[in-house]
Amino acid sequence: MSRQRDRWAELTGGQAGEKYAQRFAQLAESGHDIHGEATFCAALLKPAARILDAGCGTGRVAIRLAELGHHCTGVDTDLSMLAVARGDAPALEWVHGDLAHLDALGLKPGFDLVVAAGNVIPLLASGTEAAVVQQLAAVLRPGGLLVTGMGLDAAHLPLPEPPVTLPEFDHWCTQAGLTLRQRYATWGADPYCQGGGYAVSVHSRPTT
Repeated sequence: MSRQRDRWAELTGGQAGEKYAQRFAQLAESGHDIHGEATFCAALLKPAARILDAGCGTGRVAIRLAELGHHCTGVDTDLSMLAVARGDAPALEWVHGDLAHLDALGLKPGFDLVVAAGNVIPLLASGTEAAVVQQLAAVLRPGGLLVTGMGLDAAHLPLPEPPVTLPEFDHWCTQAGLTLRQRYATWGADPYCQGGGYAVSVHSRPTT
């Protein structure tokens, strides 16, 4: 695995699991819908799909998708986040590992969908982004989907400036053999406008 600390670890020191979970619990208690990512992904899927939650954190997205009848696996480098996920859903598969070396984790390929929500791509270790996209694409079945959500400005990131641009991300996807199918400004499928601060992208792996 890469020894380089990702941007998330630099921000949190790998100790943010409980605090992160409490934040979303409070949002849910105040009436906010905290399942927008899962709802978005579920609309793209047939029943009982295989899903990889890449950078799953506390498992919020994977757990909801499992509740909707899908078969979910979560991967993350942050043990504090995985501890929460395992506590909340011990029956699901939670894997500690580096997305840049996904092929070393023993996962069965052929996922119908890989989701990387929660600014996973911008918070990767610097210089590993293209390799991660390549790894995520490689575990998709032909016709499978990569769904990502990422901030593109400081207002949508826990960083002073965005480390990744949309053209860079699309280039990495093209290099990995993926094709852009749809792009939105929110998980609620609001239209994306050029220069927007957040992008939800759906890329697909060719069927042949």
